[in-house]
This record gives sequence, structure tokens and C-alpha cells, in this order.
Amino acid sequence: MPRQHRLGYRRGMATLREQVETLLPDWESWYPSLFDAARDLGVIRARPCDPSSLLLSNRHAGITSEAARAHREQWSIEDEPEPGRPAGKARNGARRQLRR
Repeated sequence: MPRQHRLGYRRGMATLREQVETLLPDWESWYPSLFDAARDLGVIRARPCDPSSLLLSNRHAGITSEAARAHREQWSIEDEPEPGRPAGKARNGARRQLRR
């Protein structure tokens, strides 16, 4: 049975190694790695992108802001503390009641 079928790949879908070996059967004598060969042969290409899109903090900003909103909503936390008042202190000396 061909290796492609043993590994469960769909018909007609070649692995990176198979694509490189089709173009350059003795690639291992020329390149130190499969990825170097694939890049030089044009099998894979880097796509330029905005560097800020690579940061996980930017990619997950929507999830983070939704989690923060849900936390504030669940614990009845105000968005921003009043200027001149230390964060975490209740107004007029009253204690904040937690919902249970």
C-alpha cells in the first residue's frame, strides 16, 4: 500500500516531502532541511504581514476584552475608578456586596 494511503491522507493531496521529492528527488544532498528545499523550490512561501498581528495579545484582544467585561458584570465592578479615589475603596465607607 502506498505511504500516502497508510497515513490517511486524502487522495490527490501530497505531503510537503512528496512535493519536494517530485521536483528534486535528491534534495537531501543539496539542502540541510526539508523546509529549506521547499522554500527554494517555491513549494512554500512566506506571506508578509503586519508585525502587530503576530502578537498573541493583539490577536486575542477581543477575547480578553470580552472576558474583562464579563468579569466586571459578574462582580458589579465599575469601569474606571473616580479620580482621586484609590481603586478598590467603596464610596462613603460602604462595603461592596458580593452576589452569590
